Amino acid sequence: MATEEHTDLIIVGAGLFGLTVAQQAAENGYHVHIIDVREHIGGNAYSYFDKETGIEVHKYGAHLFHTSNQRVWDYVNRFTSFTNYVHRVYATHDGEVYPMPINLGTINQFFHAAYTPAQAEALINEQAGEYANVEPQNLNDQGIKLIGKPLYEAFIKNYTAKQWQTDPEKLPASIIRRLPVRFTYNNRYFRDTYEGLPTDGYTRWFERMIDNPNIEVTLSTDFFDASQELSKANLRGSVPIVYTGPIDRYFGSQLGDLHWRTVDFKEHRYDEVNHLGTPVMNYVDADVPFTRSIEFKNFNPERTEVAEQKRTIVWDEYSRFASKDDEPYYPINTAEDRERFAQYKAMEDAEPNVVFGGRLGGYAYFDMHQTINSALIAWEKQVKPLLK
Repeated sequence: MATEEHTDLIIVGAGLFGLTVAQQAAENGYHVHIIDVREHIGGNAYSYFDKETGIEVHKYGAHLFHTSNQRVWDYVNRFTSFTNYVHRVYATHDGEVYPMPINLGTINQFFHAAYTPAQAEALINEQAGEYANVEPQNLNDQGIKLIGKPLYEAFIKNYTAKQWQTDPEKLPASIIRRLPVRFTYNNRYFRDTYEGLPTDGYTRWFERMIDNPNIEVTLSTDFFDASQELSKANLRGSVPIVYTGPIDRYFGSQLGDLHWRTVDFKEHRYDEVNHLGTPVMNYVDADVPFTRSIEFKNFNPERTEVAEQKRTIVWDEYSRFASKDDEPYYPINTAEDRERFAQYKAMEDAEPNVVFGGRLGGYAYFDMHQTINSALIAWEKQVKPLLK
């Protein structure tokens, strides 16, 4: 294991960015020490197996691996195989269940029709009305332009308001710039070439990534606690650091805080083989306070002993603005936040021995494959040149 006298690289944060850089560094003969304030590795992708039921629970909400990046796919398959899971989502609106994202099936069910693709597309264009030929000024206008007012108000408006805790007319159009609408019956959620879930679970995948004698991991350790040895105060300037925590916190929030949304979960246990009948059910109406429900066992029907037992776990997911003590999930990304982040980015120049990365360090929402890809690039272009 790595020791303090022989540590070549400190990695702050055991999420996918940090784990990927650590794996690459250790594989190239460098000694790495990972620290994390949490009591587990894996960041928000961490999962555990429930002791009562054996169901794999995604502690920070549903995580689904998908990518079209061949390099990333080849890389992750070094550490785990993947199931043949294909993600499909359904939404409950006005007491009826519809397939998501909006596709020809959704459209025909909603309008009680049998439109052909061409007819459905013509209808949507007609229903965009006055918004069809204007540059949208906010999310509300963008949504109507993309899918017409009836579908937007049924499936997007209230769901978005709950998710962002903000009137869609006050949100930027860019949030749903590429809202998927399909004029076929294809309701596969992701379009990527590769998709699946790690066969043995997320945490086993991550454990294999850092199964190397050149890697040491210290958990439940706060990088900003100057009283402990592995702190910013003690390490800054003495060893290269990969920092994947919140960038504003690294600089003492001296320019102000960057703002995030967080999510809360309410757990239900049912003496039923299946409760939702699907892994994820969105609730798009304003009178339902949560945005979606997750039934974890349905992610892994191949685990038949668990899947067929008469016991299941469902989590309802609630979205809200994050306070300082909450887990940051999604950057709010207002114009003010973007300007403040740019100012923090400029401050990185004064930290030549530190590489910032990951979703918290980059103030961005990344899918897992994007995080891994950015970490592989950062290793080659930023981290490796720092190591002697």
